Amino acid sequence: MNTLTAAVVTALLVVGSVFLTIGTLGLLRLPDVYNRMHATSKATTLGAASIFLAGFVYFGPSGEGLTSLVGIVFLFLTTPTGAHMISRSAQKMGVEFFGNADWPEDDD
Repeated sequence: MNTLTAAVVTALLVVGSVFLTIGTLGLLRLPDVYNRMHATSKATTLGAASIFLAGFVYFGPSGEGLTSLVGIVFLFLTTPTGAHMISRSAQKMGVEFFGNADWPEDDD
């Protein structure tokens, strides 16, 4: 592995770790399920995708590197779906927003 590849892999791992740390802090610090869901789904998607991309750069486009790309696609397909399901479940269970926010009214 040459110096440029090592630098790119290191940078992607650092960026991924930072985003995962931010997502974890959001999970611990934010006040309600909706805010926590948003923080974890956005930040951890970017963090995990960066780490998968580092694996692709390190291993190359064959074998293990291809597995990293499949992981990125899987992550981008399942994370929004999971966040949506968490949000809908919380709404149906009657979980209130933090503060004075409310669901928009239906115009039916």
